Amino acid sequence: MANLKDIRSRIASVQSTKQITNAMKMVSAAKLRKAQDAVTRIRPYANKQHEILEHLSASGLDISENPYAEKREPKKVMIVAISSNRGLCGPFNANVSKKVIELLTTVYAEQFQHKHVHILTLGKKGGDILASKGYRTFERADHVYEDLTFGKVSEYANTMMKEFIDGKYDRIDFVYNQFKNAAVQILRHEQFLPIHTSASAGNHKTDYIFEPDVDSIVKQIVPNTLRTMLYKVLIDSFAAEQGARMTAMHKATDNATQMIRELKLTYNKARQAAITTEILEITAGAEALKG
Repeated sequence: MANLKDIRSRIASVQSTKQITNAMKMVSAAKLRKAQDAVTRIRPYANKQHEILEHLSASGLDISENPYAEKREPKKVMIVAISSNRGLCGPFNANVSKKVIELLTTVYAEQFQHKHVHILTLGKKGGDILASKGYRTFERADHVYEDLTFGKVSEYANTMMKEFIDGKYDRIDFVYNQFKNAAVQILRHEQFLPIHTSASAGNHKTDYIFEPDVDSIVKQIVPNTLRTMLYKVLIDSFAAEQGARMTAMHKATDNATQMIRELKLTYNKARQAAITTEILEITAGAEALKG
C-alpha cells in the first residue's frame, strides 16, 4: 500500500496544478472573447474586399495584369507558418508544423530539394518545432503578437509583396489555424501571392462606372486586400489559439479533478488499512498479555 505522506504530497501537487490550469482556462476565455470580436469585425471587411476584386474581374477587367497577380512557375517559394508564442494549446502548433513538412515533402518537394523554399515563422512555437525536427527556418518573427495592429501587420505584408514583385519568390503561401469556434480550429493552407480570383468570376459580367479610373482603383485595392488578408489570418490564428488553449486547459482541469478524486480514494483506503493493521496489532498484543 502506498505511503500516506506520499499520497498527500501527490494530492497537493495535483491541486496546485489544477489551480494553474483553471486560471489559464479563464485567462484564455477572456482573451478569446476579445479575439472573437476582432474576427467577427475583420471577416466581413476582408470578404467584401475580395468580393470587389471578383466584381472587377466580372466586369471584364483582367486582374492578371496587376503585378501582384503575375503567375510564374513556382521555382522559389516562401511558406509562412503561423503559430503561437506559447504552448499548452493542444495540437495547435504541431498541426501547423506537420502541414509545413507535408508541403515540403509533397507539393514543393523539388523546390525544397534545391533549397528554393524558405520558411518564415510568425510565432515562436512553430519555429521551435520545425527546428527540433531538423528543418531550417529562413526567418522568424517571434514577437508578431506583441503588437497585433493593422499598421504593424502591414509592414510584414509590404515586405512580402516587395519580395514577390522583385522576383525573390514566385509564390507565397500561408499555413495557419482558422478559428471556427472555441473547440474547433480548421487547419488552412492558402495562397497569398500571386493573388487570384475564382475561375467563375468572369461568368457574371456587370457594367460598372469607375471613378476616378480603373487603374487607380486596382492599384489601391489589390495591395490593401493583401494587407487585410494577412491581418485577418493573424487575427484568425490568435483567436484559434485562445480557443485551443481554453479547451486544452479545460480538459486538463477535468483530468486533475478526476485524479484528485482517485488519489483521495486511494488515500482513504491506505488510511483504513493502516488503522486496521494498528487495531490488529493492539488486539494481538492484548491477547499475548492475557496468555
